[in-house]
Amino acid sequence: QVQLVESGGGRVQAGGSLRLSCAASGRTSSRNVMGWFRQAPGKEREFVAVINWSSTYYADSVKGRFTISRDVAKNTMYLQMNSLKPEDTAVYYCAVRNSAAWRINANEYDYWGQGTQVTVSS
Repeated sequence: QVQLVESGGGRVQAGGSLRLSCAASGRTSSRNVMGWFRQAPGKEREFVAVINWSSTYYADSVKGRFTISRDVAKNTMYLQMNSLKPEDTAVYYCAVRNSAAWRINANEYDYWGQGTQVTVSS
């Protein structure tokens, strides 16, 4: 089992920045894929970014504004979000996949955090 706890959400104005953290515990592995997803009210959960041991990949909607990173020693993943827009408002979830092969489909992830709210006002 893997436990995930997100933090760092909040309310910011458009153009502002936030840094989300996801602390992992339990049966973690540095080779497992970790990802960020988000879900806005009335919408399906959507892919934001993913990281494995050697590469990262981003949704087009956040590319150039968000940066995913990982501190293996701390078992923690981060999402630096800059130039935030109102359409970035959502609950952000971190997830772990029991594989080194990254995927963007939420159904292919095995463990999830409880989510952290990000609200961007115009």
